[in-house]
Amino acid sequence: MFEITLADIRRIANEYHIDECPTAFYELQRYNYDEENKDSKEVRLIIKVVFEKRSPVVIRFKNEQYVTKEHIEAQCCFAVQLSKGEIKTPYIYHINGHYANDYHINGYDVIVTIEDFCDGEVTAVDENIARITGKLLAQMHNVSERMNLHVYDKVMFNPLLQNDLFDISVFSENKEILRAIEPSLYDEIESITDSHLRKIATFKKETQYAVQGDISLCNLYITATGEMGVFDYNNSGDNVLFYDAIMQAVFESRLMDYKDDYPEREQNILFAFLNGYNSVRSFTDQQKEVYPYLCAVISAYWLGDMSYDEGNLKSLIEKKQTDDIRLFMNTMRDHLITLKEFPLFN
Repeated sequence: MFEITLADIRRIANEYHIDECPTAFYELQRYNYDEENKDSKEVRLIIKVVFEKRSPVVIRFKNEQYVTKEHIEAQCCFAVQLSKGEIKTPYIYHINGHYANDYHINGYDVIVTIEDFCDGEVTAVDENIARITGKLLAQMHNVSERMNLHVYDKVMFNPLLQNDLFDISVFSENKEILRAIEPSLYDEIESITDSHLRKIATFKKETQYAVQGDISLCNLYITATGEMGVFDYNNSGDNVLFYDAIMQAVFESRLMDYKDDYPEREQNILFAFLNGYNSVRSFTDQQKEVYPYLCAVISAYWLGDMSYDEGNLKSLIEKKQTDDIRLFMNTMRDHLITLKEFPLFN
C-alpha cells in the first residue's frame, strides 16, 4: 500500500516553494488498488496538509491507468485559466511553471499536484444552491468559450457517448430477449429512441470547450464573501456546452444530498439550476426545442434503472422476470413520450 510521511510531504512542499514545515496531514480520499491486485502500483491518494502558521493545502498523488502527467497538467492549466477569468477556484502551486510533477516515493511512481485547501464545502443542495451553481457553470462556460480553452479528453456527461447518467446498451444489447417478450413495444421504444437521439445530435458538430465535468456539491465551496467556488478538475475534459449544462442540471437535481425532501424537489432543483444558468448565459430557441428529448432519453434509460438500482433492467433479464420486464418497458415508453417543455423564466 502506498504510504506517505511528513518527511516526504516536507520535501515535496519545499520543492513547490512552500517553505513552512507541515505539522500534520489527513487523508481526504484513498483508492486502494492493491485490494484487487496485491502487486498493483496504481495510486490515488488525496491528503490535507496543515501547518502551524500558514493555511492548509491539498496534495494529490496519482498513478492510474490512462491518466498521464500531460493530462493532469492540462486540467490544472484549465483551472488556472478559469481563475484568470474570475472564477473562484483554489490556487495551484507549480515548480518552474509545471503543476504536475513526477515523484518516486516509497517504491511508487506518482504524479503530484498541490493546491490550496478551501473551507466552506457545500454539503447539501437546495433551490438557492442550485441557482447559484447554475450561474457558476454558465460563467465557467463563458470563460471557456471566450478564452478558447480545451483539455482534449472525454467527460462523464456527453449524451452522444457512454456517460454517467443514462445507458442505452442494456436495452439494445438484449434486443432478442426483450423483443420476444413484447415485440411491438420493443419496436416502439427503439423507434422513439432513435428519433430522440437524432434530435439530440443536432449539436454534435458544435465546438467543444473545456468543462470542469463534475459540478457536484462535494466539489463546490462558499467563500468568506459568500461567493461560490469550484475545485477538483479530475473529470474535466471537452464537451458541447449545451450538453454539459443540461446533464449537470439533471445530475444536481437527482443525485445529490438535499437539505429538504418534498414531492416537487427534483423539478424545483432542476428549474432553479437552469434559471441560474439562463440568467448568465441564455439558452437559444433551438436548445430549448431539443431539451425535452434529451430529458426524456435520460429518464427512460437512467443508469441506475438500467444496471444498479433495485429492480434494474439488467437484473430482471438475468432472472427472466417476464412480467416485470414488460412493466419496465412500458415505463420506459412512458418516459420517452412524456416530453417536458423547457421551463419559462421571469
